[in-house]
Parts: sequence; structure tokens; C-alpha cells
Amino acid sequence: MRVITGTARGRRLETLPGEATRPTSDAVKEALFSIIQFETEGRSFLDLFAGSGQLGIEALSRGASRAVFVDSSKDAAAVIRKNVTKCGFADRSDVLCTDYRSYLSSSRESFSVILLDPPYSTGMLSDALKNSVRLLKPGGVIICEHPKAETLPESVADCTKHKTYNYGRVALTLYRRAEAEI
Repeated sequence: MRVITGTARGRRLETLPGEATRPTSDAVKEALFSIIQFETEGRSFLDLFAGSGQLGIEALSRGASRAVFVDSSKDAAAVIRKNVTKCGFADRSDVLCTDYRSYLSSSRESFSVILLDPPYSTGMLSDALKNSVRLLKPGGVIICEHPKAETLPESVADCTKHKTYNYGRVALTLYRRAEAEI
């Protein structure tokens, strides 16, 4: 697994051994960042269920201003810290080893882009989607990676499903929050 483009292009990222995490394929990662190419630079990212941190690191490499990585595994958090440091992004990152529910209920921070890639078929995606909306800035995007067979709701709170993109057995579904009214 590597960083595809940007300031850390080509850097190899460490992953956890075995099947503990399910890294996003390079093809899906490339597609994801093509979809949000104009919504990355200068924006803040939340990488929930971060695993190796590859999605948040890719965002930082492409010019994101900040990324917060959340994973409940101590081993995953250690790998993320190594990867963030190796890529030179430690000053623009926070790596938190905590349960996603605890983070979502206690965080006072808001984000332009929220990445949700929980373990498949656990029910965590629906719960995380519903509870992450309060952390999304006006005009922000939530991106859910999930099995193609899983159908997500048309809207969640004041976020509307924008589109679902299919890549083999994997799908990316984007939700958008409307800009704040002036």
C-alpha cells in the first residue's frame, strides 16, 4: 500500500498483519480522491475506523490542512502514528485510540470531510453515519465505503445522499450537507 499522489507520493505505508484491517484498494482510493479532488486542499478530514491511516494520509498528501485519525485498536493507532510520521504529517495530525462512539459523542471539532470505512456487515456504518453528521461543517461531505450490496438511506439528518459509485464488490456513497444560509 502506498500514497498515490501529492507531497508524500510513492511512500509505502505500514499495515497491520493479517486480516485485522481491510485496506482500501488503490483503485477505490484513487476513485474516492478523484470524486473529491476539489474538496481536499485546505480542508479538515476525519478518518474514522482509520486502520493504517491511508485515507487521511492521502488527503494530507493532497493538501488537506488537518486530519484526525480514530481507531479503537492500539496496534492500529501505533501503525497510523508511524505512517503519519514517515510521511511528514505529524504536525497536521491527531491519532486517537478510542471507540468511534466515544469520539463522535465527545468531539467538539468539526470537519469538511468525514471518511467512514468500518468493518463490513457489523451495523457500525449506519450508527457512525447517523452520529457523525453533527461534526460535519456546512457544505461538507461524508464518504462511506461499504459492500455494494448494502443500501444506505437517502438522507441522514440534514445531509442528502449525493451519489453511490460502485467498484466491483465495494461502493462509495457520498452525503452532502448544504451550505449555511446567509
